[in-house]
Amino acid sequence: MKKTVSQALKDSLVILPGYVVLGTGFGVLMNSKGYGMIHSLLMSVFIYAGSMQYAGADLLSSGASIITAILMTLMVNIRHLFYGVGMLEKYKEIRRHKAYDIFALTDETFSIVCSKDLTDLDKDEYYFFLSFFNQLWWITGTLIGAIAGNVLPFDFTGIDFSMTALFIVIVLSQWESNTDHLPVILTFIISSISLVLFGRDDFLLPSMIGIVIMLSVLRKIRGDEHA
Repeated sequence: MKKTVSQALKDSLVILPGYVVLGTGFGVLMNSKGYGMIHSLLMSVFIYAGSMQYAGADLLSSGASIITAILMTLMVNIRHLFYGVGMLEKYKEIRRHKAYDIFALTDETFSIVCSKDLTDLDKDEYYFFLSFFNQLWWITGTLIGAIAGNVLPFDFTGIDFSMTALFIVIVLSQWESNTDHLPVILTFIISSISLVLFGRDDFLLPSMIGIVIMLSVLRKIRGDEHA
């Protein structure tokens, strides 16, 4: 188990800088909306939804209705439906911590889990501790932001790019650690086509659908080749 926990911690360190920065931004944002440290920490512990937490801060401060909050959450987190399907095979044999693993499955955790060879590790413990450490970094950032927001002025210009930068680091890391680059190339092509056809405000859903179809077809083709 010690080896598994150590590996999960090591793998989570690539997420640490981005989550601390983004968590800090969220803590500062909540403070600017008039919500204290307790509110910020509770959201990061029990919601833990990254970009939706940023949107949630605005929803809270604007007094949005429950229906508005539900629709906003659905639009922001619709991608979870697609990559969640890809985790059914990996998570179906989990005997412990399954509920938490599902709750804490973020984009970054998903990226690491999908590319990780767990042959010599305890899968149950690896999934749990990777998710736990990643959420811990986010909570740490939230705490820093909530405290700093009381004493320091912050300029939010460019804070939204932190998530994009984190994704770029993860993709580059996976590119270097894998020899099969075809899925990444095809994903980039599909996303670019969707961006051109639907525009930056509406391209996410069609690109996700296209990527899921592409990966399913690619998996089928490669499965037939090895049959």
